[in-house]
Amino acid sequence: MSDIAIELKGIDKSFGLVHANRDINLRVRKGTIHGIIGENGAGKSTLMSILYGFYQADRGDILVDGAKTDISGPSIAIDKGIGMVHQHFMLVENFTVLENIMLGAEEGQILTSGIARARNELKRLENEYALEVDPDAIIEELPVGLQQRVEILKALYRGAEILILDEPTGVLTPAEADHLFRILAQLKAQGKTIILITHKLREIMAITDEVSVMRRGEMVATRTTADTSVEELAELMVGRRVLLSVEKGPANPGEVKLSVRNLTVRDSRGVPMVKDVSLDVRAGEIVGVAGVAGNGQSELLQAIAGIRRAETGNVTLNGRPIDVTGEADPNELRHRGLAHVPEDRHHMGLVLKFEEAENSILGYHDDPRYLKSFFLDVEAIRADAAEKCARYDIRPPDVRLKTANFSGGNQQKIVLAREMERDPDVIIIGQPTRGVDVGAIEFIHKRIIEMRDAGKAILLVSVELDEIRSLSDRVLVMFDGHVVGERSPETGEGELGLLMAGVTDQEAAE
Repeated sequence: MSDIAIELKGIDKSFGLVHANRDINLRVRKGTIHGIIGENGAGKSTLMSILYGFYQADRGDILVDGAKTDISGPSIAIDKGIGMVHQHFMLVENFTVLENIMLGAEEGQILTSGIARARNELKRLENEYALEVDPDAIIEELPVGLQQRVEILKALYRGAEILILDEPTGVLTPAEADHLFRILAQLKAQGKTIILITHKLREIMAITDEVSVMRRGEMVATRTTADTSVEELAELMVGRRVLLSVEKGPANPGEVKLSVRNLTVRDSRGVPMVKDVSLDVRAGEIVGVAGVAGNGQSELLQAIAGIRRAETGNVTLNGRPIDVTGEADPNELRHRGLAHVPEDRHHMGLVLKFEEAENSILGYHDDPRYLKSFFLDVEAIRADAAEKCARYDIRPPDVRLKTANFSGGNQQKIVLAREMERDPDVIIIGQPTRGVDVGAIEFIHKRIIEMRDAGKAILLVSVELDEIRSLSDRVLVMFDGHVVGERSPETGEGELGLLMAGVTDQEAAE
């Protein structure tokens, strides 16, 4: 038996003119956690999709446990003991946990007996790997951390010995990410082999045994994690030295551009998520909102943007009121100088079936420079999109490519370019670097600071506490829908963490 779980030899894959993988060689040892890192668009997900059978390589061989294997589809990969947890979960949202686990792996003609066996096996897996989850819970009612556990359980239920995780912490809070790492350590201890695709270098250093680096479709290095550093990996990823900290001068706040008073907002279930929140954002400053996901930050941004109706409260933009409790019009707010980078780029920021050029003008398609008489000027739109691709380093720079075919980080750049290039007065940004690699993070952070220094008022929401502290001039902490404190960005993680957990200054002193 080979001690190499997976070996890829000379893997090559192209999509039209895009050469996604170039002669890739990779060896993953059994019983280890092997990280694969690279910039967005480096070819990581394509390579793993070939290993899982979603794509077939144009050239090259796959060896599983030392034996050459033709993986022509996911079912073959599953038969060979390979499971994959995708960045965007493959779950049926209105099914229960147990139904999702069984889906496609039902046993016997009598479903009732199969359900009983599946329930018993699910309980065994939960106990063995500390993956507790209610088997009868509906998927759409579970937080994303538990949905991810369901994806892992689904792979284990199908007998996976090799588990591929694609950007697993991109949608998790720091606490959920820590719990995931404990689960991965437990899986490793049980002899499972884990391939971890991520752009977060500190996670690589914390959890992996070895790490391979991809750049522009090529495998450029493999390192033993203990023998490398964040700085070396970042340079290998990008091909140059990368600034890992945010450089910014002091803020020069001006007049109040965005004012929120006593705002209360309910979610789609009617549950109050924002409770009597008041805040101001001035020209030339970044106000960061810290908090564990699900404490009202999303609903706060949606209400300000006119997407979700508020129950009570007043909001003013450039001194003029926004009808947040009535019929606030997002299009009118855009014309009044408000730009919005939504947290969920797939559902609220982009139309994935549209071309890049079409997405680059969403919400601004009535701009005269995009019109020719009563019709859209397609050539002008594509030329403008090409300029944005160049300025924001969007890869590939193909404005005719469907947006679904861009990596997550490049999709994020498309949204940022569209909103920031309109020269807004106020920018509200949700999770600016979710699912984005280290090189793109550096670029996005610099662009946000440039907007601040140009006098823009910026309200920033992020679950990444390091990001909040690095970018913000003032930090507001939300817990259970309330702003429970305001701090300077120099405040320690411990103090901010207590506020994020709902521990007030008075309770901490006691």
